[in-house]
Parts: sequence; structure tokens; C-alpha cells
Amino acid sequence: MQIETSSSTARPIASSSFRALAVLVSERIDVRSLTSASVLATNPLTIAQASGVVVLYRHGIAVFFDVAQSSQQAFLQELMPLLINPYPTPETESLDIRIDAQAREGVTSGVATLEDGAVERLQIVGDVLGKSVLLALYERNVAGEFDRIEPLAAELDRTGRVHSKSRELLKKLGSMLLVEQRMVGRAEIADKPEVLWEHPQLEGLFVRLQDEFEIEERHTALERKLKLISQTAHTVLELLSSKHSLRVEWYIVMLIILEILLTVYQLFLR
Repeated sequence: MQIETSSSTARPIASSSFRALAVLVSERIDVRSLTSASVLATNPLTIAQASGVVVLYRHGIAVFFDVAQSSQQAFLQELMPLLINPYPTPETESLDIRIDAQAREGVTSGVATLEDGAVERLQIVGDVLGKSVLLALYERNVAGEFDRIEPLAAELDRTGRVHSKSRELLKKLGSMLLVEQRMVGRAEIADKPEVLWEHPQLEGLFVRLQDEFEIEERHTALERKLKLISQTAHTVLELLSSKHSLRVEWYIVMLIILEILLTVYQLFLR
């Protein structure tokens, strides 16, 4: 895939007012296949596109800065061969950005103010937007699992028994473990972006953006929900396991009684 590059790496975007759009397109993007192209930065992969910039994350997110919708669609179409398990309906998150060297960096009334449009600042914005859009997907998935778990708890409260199949509960546990693994292993939602190691002066901007999108609060709430769903499924599985164990014990007792009866019957025949 050939990518157009910008002549200025210090400030690749000329406009002083533009929009950033994060698009969650797939479970993963094979960003390694793009390393041969001329880029603005490599971690995360930042490339020039049309008059703007695109930041790509391996956990399936592309963040566009000042890129027209038609150019976005064309870029994503070219990116298709590198997408692993693309989503039929991509999740999105947007943020208006204003460049003002005299103003304090942060977010006011839904507009982010940056001191300049340098690549490292765009990467900070892209990191937070990417985490927000990923959390939105996980929040929706976990909410769906909550809706399916609730009837189990209600049935257990009403009858003291559950009739769910063990395989279905194991699938739920697997889904929750997969979400947790992706949050921690791939997206590293709770971690700071690596660009802060090279540019620690940008940590204030990162913290203010995180607060605006409530990244830490949403991440904590999601972890609590995952834990509750997992505990509920584990409890139901233990109840089902106990029920099956009791049933097996009764089968054994019945076989022993049957064997005793057969032995007594044979003794009387003799």
C-alpha cells in the first residue's frame, strides 16, 4: 500500500481548526505491512493522508486528523487487506481541534485546544480517542451480556434453581475473558502512551483529555461489570456442577441397591 507523505513533520497539518475522527474498523490491523511506506512516526504508526494525518493502532483503530470523508473512505478501502476480522459497523468517536499557541491546552465545550499541531500532540489525541471508541464497543458488548445474565439471577432468586446449559455459561465466561484480555493485552487502556516517555511535557494534555472522555472511570466501571458477570457465571456453573454430582451419586446408590437386590435374589434361588 503506497501512502502519500507530508513535507513537514513538525506540523503536518496546516489548518488551525479541524476535526479528529477515531474509527474502530477491526479487531486488529496489520500495521507491520505499512512500515515500508514513508511515515511521520512509527510508534504509533503516523502517516500523511491527503491534507491531513492518520494514526493507526494495531488493535483495529484509525484516527483521522483533518481528512475529508471521501479520503477517509478511500483510505479504509485500501486498508481492507490488512484488517483482521473487520467490524460490519465501525464504532466512531470525534473531537473538534483548534490550534492556539497562546491558549491553555485542554478541552472546553467539546473543543480541544492544542499549542501546535505537532505529530506527538496528534498522537496523544489519537491515543485517547482510540481508547474511548474501544471502550464504547466493550461497554455495548458487556451491556448485552448483562441483559442475558439477569434472567439467570432472577430465576435463581425465584426458584432456587437454574436450568441453563453449562456450555452457554462457559461461552459467556470466554467472552468476558476475551474482552478483558483485549483491554489489558492489546489496547492497554489503563496505560499511558509511549509518546509520553519521549515528551513528558505533554502529560498534562493527556490527563485533561482522559478526564474529558472519562477513560479511567469507564475502564473501572467496565472492569467491575466484567467481574460481576464472571462471578455470576461461575456461581451458576458451580450450582450446575453440584447438581450433576448429586445426580451421579444417586445413580451410584441405585446401582449398589440393584446389585444388592440381585445378590439377595440369587441367594434365595439357591
